[in-house]
Amino acid sequence: MNTTAPSLVIVSGLSGSGKSIALKTFEDLDYYCVDNLPVEFLPDFVRGLIRDDRLSEKLAVGIDARNRYSDLSRLDEWRAAVVALGVDAKLLYFEADDDTLLRRFADTRRRHPLTRLRLSLPEAIAYERQLTHSLRDTADAVIDTSAMNVHQLRRRIVTEFAFSQDKTLSLLFESFAYRNGVPTDADFVFDARVLPNPHWNSELRPLTGRDSGVREYLDAQPDVIRYVAQVSEFLDTWVPRLRGDTRSYVTVAFGCTGGKHRSVYLAECLAAHARTQGWPEVATFHRELR
Repeated sequence: MNTTAPSLVIVSGLSGSGKSIALKTFEDLDYYCVDNLPVEFLPDFVRGLIRDDRLSEKLAVGIDARNRYSDLSRLDEWRAAVVALGVDAKLLYFEADDDTLLRRFADTRRRHPLTRLRLSLPEAIAYERQLTHSLRDTADAVIDTSAMNVHQLRRRIVTEFAFSQDKTLSLLFESFAYRNGVPTDADFVFDARVLPNPHWNSELRPLTGRDSGVREYLDAQPDVIRYVAQVSEFLDTWVPRLRGDTRSYVTVAFGCTGGKHRSVYLAECLAAHARTQGWPEVATFHRELR
């Protein structure tokens, strides 16, 4: 039986503002995700899932103007019905300025879902703002992605929803590619380019550091074993001393050339090690993996 109260995140907002990226990130955080859910189905959807103790207690749904038959102004009513079931329901509204949305649609060549109404793209964006204004007004958080890239948006979701809001110091293990720059807010950065590179193995090249083939390859390398042992000892010694600081989480970043093999492997490996050391809140973020 689940002892933790289920939580629900409702992802809504403007098309092109990053809702799909946010929902995919929630999926990576082990949320049970459903996109484009008709708003009136929300209570029955949640009720059906929380009856099944085998499912995750973390749920995320996408509800927005793509559903042409739903009255979005009633979302607050259906959300209240979900709260009455004992579920902590939060509404996130994603938006961006008009110039950013126009540029994103031009870059991706995607159609705005409301152009089916024979509206121009600027008209569709304006009409969607009008349709969703009540959601924005009642949202728990409004996230403007105008100045964010994909990595920054995903990282914000990870840091705000992988960790609780109490005083516990949490650990975030991040992987990145040096060619795309070092994360500016990392507390510790370790260079994995000194290690054997699975990229040069044609069978391993399409994989990532999360895949068993890459893990088995790196697990068998003496330099990797030594590297992991030394970094583990360093982190075990010094990270606990940051508990008295005012920060809520510490970021440990691993970089390699492409950000897909060695750095991902190390981030996952050290995150697993931190969990065995009793850290209550540990998360991973792989900047170059989408």
